[in-house]
Amino acid sequence: MIAYIVRRVLVAIVITFFVTLVTYLMLHIIAPSPAYTVLGPKATHASVAAFNRAHGFDKPVLVQFWNYFTGLVLHFNWGFSYKLDQSVWSLFKEDFGRSAYLTIAGLVLAILIAIPLGIFQAIRRNSALDYSMTTLNFVLYSMPSFFLGLILIQVFALDLNVFPADVSDNITTWVQALTHVRQMFLPIITLAAINVASFSRYMRSSALDALAQDYIRLARAKGLSERLVLTRHLVRNAILPMITLIGLSVPALIAGNLLIEVLFNIQGLGNLFFIALGNEDYQILLAYTLFGAFLTVIGNLMADIAMTFADPRIRLD
Repeated sequence: MIAYIVRRVLVAIVITFFVTLVTYLMLHIIAPSPAYTVLGPKATHASVAAFNRAHGFDKPVLVQFWNYFTGLVLHFNWGFSYKLDQSVWSLFKEDFGRSAYLTIAGLVLAILIAIPLGIFQAIRRNSALDYSMTTLNFVLYSMPSFFLGLILIQVFALDLNVFPADVSDNITTWVQALTHVRQMFLPIITLAAINVASFSRYMRSSALDALAQDYIRLARAKGLSERLVLTRHLVRNAILPMITLIGLSVPALIAGNLLIEVLFNIQGLGNLFFIALGNEDYQILLAYTLFGAFLTVIGNLMADIAMTFADPRIRLD
């Protein structure tokens, strides 16, 4: 067990290093220096050269990368936004809570709906309800999140006037977001609906595989009630593959809520990335991309470790 975890951690570190290297080099090809972005397109060569010398952009690219990587690892320095005159880490700290709240609320709601829905579809497979839910899931799965959000805004905000169309700028912390559920309702529902479509299809497939196993037939042959068969044998085994899916979904959602945050005016990491994209603030773009990559690697690692504890059938060398 310990050897497996150590191997997975070492692999995660290596992957993280190369992801950082590739991302940094690709961004360097696009923008070797933020000098013209900061000083303006009419900046003189002398002022650009002075800016590059002052901030280390005149050094070889591999030296720049190593300085950035060591600063990131040793000092948790994600870079500096010259446009906003603020460290990227401080910007992330301001916006991360709102993105995390949106992600966790949407994910928990999606799990609470998708798992029983997927199991119910598996039990009632090939029924009219199963076909109807499968069709709805495919529609939601193929629908862009911003389009679903626009539909919800039109129906619940503009037509019915039940929920606000966007989130107030006064909500600046995740604690305030937690106490303003009504304003956060539509973005959370939008995020949850997209994930319900994915999770329930996955859960249905896993439950169908479990129903075909011998231990389900044996449990029924012993005379156990259908409720006990489902709770003791089907659910606890069919839900195991969901651990990996959820582990990979959390980082992807936190770093990928860009469209929902922009649509509903949520001041989170996705909105920060969108603003940085318009400002050509490459330090924020680099940090956001790496942040998503780091979370994906960590999510994959945590899902693998969780599976070793949740499933005793896994044999580790």
